[in-house]
Amino acid sequence: MFGKAVLPVVSLVFVVSAAPPGAMVRFNLDVPDALRNGTFATDRYLNIPHGFQISLFASVGGARFMAVAPNGDVLVSQPNAGKVTLLRPVAGGVPQSFTFASGLRTPHDIVFYAANGATYVYITETNQVNRYRYVNGDTAAHDRQVIITGLPDSQLIGGYAHELKNIAIGSDGHLYVSIGSSCNVCAEDTTSDPVRGAIYQYNADGTGGRLYARGLRNAEGVRFLPGTNSLWAVVNNRDDVPYPVQDSSGNYGHVIWPYVDNHPPDLLTAVRDGGNYGWPFCDSNPDKGLDQMPFNQDFDTNQDGHVDCSKMDVVTKGIPAHSAPLGLAFLGDTAFAEPYRSGAVVALHGSWDRTTKTGYKVIYFPWSTNTSLPGEPVDLVTGWLDGASQSVWGRPVDAVVDATGSLLISDDAAGAIYRLRYAPAAVSAASEFALLAPESIGSIFGTKLSTQTASTASTVWPTSLGGVQLTVQDSAGTARFAPLAFVSPGHINFEVPAGTATGNAALMLDQKVGTFSVGNVLIAATAPALFSANGDGQGVAAATAVRVFIPSTLQAPVTVFTCARTGHCESVPIQLGVDTPIYVSFYGTGIRGRSSLAAVSLTIGGVSAPVLYAGPQGTFPGLDQVNVALPLNLHGVGEVDVVLTVDGQTSNTVRIAVQ
Repeated sequence: MFGKAVLPVVSLVFVVSAAPPGAMVRFNLDVPDALRNGTFATDRYLNIPHGFQISLFASVGGARFMAVAPNGDVLVSQPNAGKVTLLRPVAGGVPQSFTFASGLRTPHDIVFYAANGATYVYITETNQVNRYRYVNGDTAAHDRQVIITGLPDSQLIGGYAHELKNIAIGSDGHLYVSIGSSCNVCAEDTTSDPVRGAIYQYNADGTGGRLYARGLRNAEGVRFLPGTNSLWAVVNNRDDVPYPVQDSSGNYGHVIWPYVDNHPPDLLTAVRDGGNYGWPFCDSNPDKGLDQMPFNQDFDTNQDGHVDCSKMDVVTKGIPAHSAPLGLAFLGDTAFAEPYRSGAVVALHGSWDRTTKTGYKVIYFPWSTNTSLPGEPVDLVTGWLDGASQSVWGRPVDAVVDATGSLLISDDAAGAIYRLRYAPAAVSAASEFALLAPESIGSIFGTKLSTQTASTASTVWPTSLGGVQLTVQDSAGTARFAPLAFVSPGHINFEVPAGTATGNAALMLDQKVGTFSVGNVLIAATAPALFSANGDGQGVAAATAVRVFIPSTLQAPVTVFTCARTGHCESVPIQLGVDTPIYVSFYGTGIRGRSSLAAVSLTIGGVSAPVLYAGPQGTFPGLDQVNVALPLNLHGVGEVDVVLTVDGQTSNTVRIAVQ
């Protein structure tokens, strides 16, 4: 959505890499007049990150999984209605609605796939998988092929608990089908044909089916990490688990709510060929954290330990128990907001069997570019659940990015599709997060911001440049002119004026032709952000380093990155030495307002680095730096993530390399 923020006075191209802030702003859902009925007859509020807007895009009863067609149309499954609806966006209005396919047996997941000059749309039913030929602009399905039959469902097995089917197609051209368990917990699903609580692999035409992975009770969202053939799934885990530990509590084998409420966790995990993830014999234990969890023997099916839990595949990450994760969407190959693009979103449908409800929200997982693993999640959209009253008015199911770069979220309880759009008035020049601090460097992107392009080489930035002035009016009502570094028709770099009060600040742009509002931006005491040196979005840290020769005080510069004439920059591995410690300076903004040096921490490859200084760089307005000693135990780690935390607020992620 935005170009890369260029700060001419320091000749750096600033690029974001991922770990953006979560939901913090209560937003009155924008509902078109034509849709203001039922659940939306009264105002509804959702919590979203600053800089976003959310609206009701369409009303679709029982909306579940979605797929965006090559031409931008949106397909939505409605299992209870036995149909798939096509929504065609209308500029400034409610989308047109067409019945794309009907008469289906509880349709669920939808995937587009192109091969050999043809495009297909795959639609699952509980008992089979269909594919249809697709031509851009189609409003009705045609040329149906039933490519997989005989999948188990409630018409085959009475009371089948998880009969809805989900699918994914990999870059290898294979189709992957998730077959949910028939029960809460039962051993017979592990010996059935096909195995239930499993994922099967097929050729794209439905031939050659084989068991791919098992032990996944109900894998709803199954998707591939962009640019890889790595399959990931979110999994709904079992309910009513008995206490599995023989200890002095006397609870062994009993179903007690304080234990059931948090055990076992739901899952987000990579899925390998031949993997077994434990269900129904081995339950992940979240008591020491949600990463790489050990297993407990399931009391109902494995109290004698006849199934060896040590031989099960450890899942990648847990999600709080009973959250009911359904939709999984990777953002890396989409046009979603750049600060969030390297991560993934998961829709949590919400609990039905927990003392205090959990879920009912959409969460975001930042993704490490170094390890290709998820970090700690943050809330992206909340508000469907009122924590105080425990009342619920909506249940998110799936999330997809549409042709405009907005995130569409389906809700089968409210019968709705929401559109989450990133439209910040201003962002940090370092991270593109929509959060700024006094004396931090910000960027505004748009059109007709100025009639000319101008920059300053001075270390004292003017408040008038290129015929424009920017006024920042803070939450206390005080208006100040912002120092300007760069202006152009599409882009302005500025410094938030010193003394700006925290809270929402209004931005006003003064031009020769008049004054107009840019919008509001959130000001915090600190808004830590690290600059990247790389112009291609790879997150190479804008940093310098020195080597100190002990016992002397001699120093020598150490190269941290190098850039080609094209502007592409790469990390240069830093060589560590016991008698020649390395000190690194990372450059950023929004840091100087820290409460104390003790409130600043920085990790390199997950290792805490001693912070020696965090504050103004001293030469350029708004530019901060953080000086650290490079830990010796990073020897040989290669290229790793760097994350800064100031007063509890985490920065974007950049990278350095250590040899």
